[in-house]
Amino acid sequence: MMNTLLLLAFLSAASAFHLSERDEFHFKSWMAQHNKVYSMQEYYQRVQIFTENKRRVDKHNEGNHSFTMGLNQFSDMTFTEFRKSLLWSEPQNCSATKGNYLGSNGPHPDSIDWRKKGNYVTPVKNQGGCGSCWTFSTTGCLESVTAINIGKLVPLSEQQLVDCAQDFNNHGCNGGLPSQAFEYIMYSKGLMTEKDYPYTALDGTCKYKPEMAAAFVKDVVNITAYNEMEMVDAVATRNPVSFAFEDASCHFEPALAAAFVLDVVNITSVSEHVYTSEVTLCKELYKCPLRNCCWVTKSLKSGEICTPYWIVKNSWGSSWGIDGYFLIERGKNMCGLAACASFPEWIFAQWSKHYDRIDQAISNQQI
Repeated sequence: MMNTLLLLAFLSAASAFHLSERDEFHFKSWMAQHNKVYSMQEYYQRVQIFTENKRRVDKHNEGNHSFTMGLNQFSDMTFTEFRKSLLWSEPQNCSATKGNYLGSNGPHPDSIDWRKKGNYVTPVKNQGGCGSCWTFSTTGCLESVTAINIGKLVPLSEQQLVDCAQDFNNHGCNGGLPSQAFEYIMYSKGLMTEKDYPYTALDGTCKYKPEMAAAFVKDVVNITAYNEMEMVDAVATRNPVSFAFEDASCHFEPALAAAFVLDVVNITSVSEHVYTSEVTLCKELYKCPLRNCCWVTKSLKSGEICTPYWIVKNSWGSSWGIDGYFLIERGKNMCGLAACASFPEWIFAQWSKHYDRIDQAISNQQI
């Protein structure tokens, strides 16, 4: 009886939802672009969700906002489905209330982008259907810290963190924190390369081999909670920083949900693509770290308004956002981005023990 009632409810909803030929054309074009295939029953469910999301996008873009929305690979999902698939299901509490970061006295440059300073940032990766964003934030930061110190950019293993870091209050595909992942790397004496321990987007058993480690952590540097100026100083004078980002439970509205579900597209002028506090409401429900908290103190001018911003590197592939990145207003602790920021202190002694092996692998393009 329950199955019958559910099916009737679905059919009733489908018949009540009006789809035009144009709606179906847009959906089928999107399906082809993203290689989507559905059963007949799921097709009608997904076309409704897609059409509702597209209408929200169109309505938003008709208004006067600091950014535009667009469609991406998640546009056939409800926010509830998206959260269950890609965001955390385990609550996390950041331990870095009082940081141990010793800042400089400045001055700071007007802007810095570590992608342009040298070969310090790996290409955007894709976490797939696993809530492992915390691992990509961790590896992205350690990859950059290592490259800045030794001049060699080595892609590191997210899967090792998914499989092995549970003793440090991390939960694989159900969430974790970069600061806790850095602690795991420090105490386990290393992180393997992506080549030696490839990503599967699934929870697995730990296969870490210390003799194959390629990156190391001497200490975890925690930014004082909610102190965004410490983040500015760290990124300006040291290296990219990982942070935990609070997700909004707002069903695509207001705008922050768009940062997770709907793309930032059609870049005409950068000032139109910054998530700002004027259009964003955040609720402290779930958190998802977004790869490197990027690169500091850029400002955008729109008339008389100047908006400083961060460049944030995500882990949903390069087709999402601005080639895998998005911009978010700096200086207002947007969505708690300054609540739990950290980076690893690099250690040369352990790296030097493995230098010949790692250098040879890089030379042979095995990494």
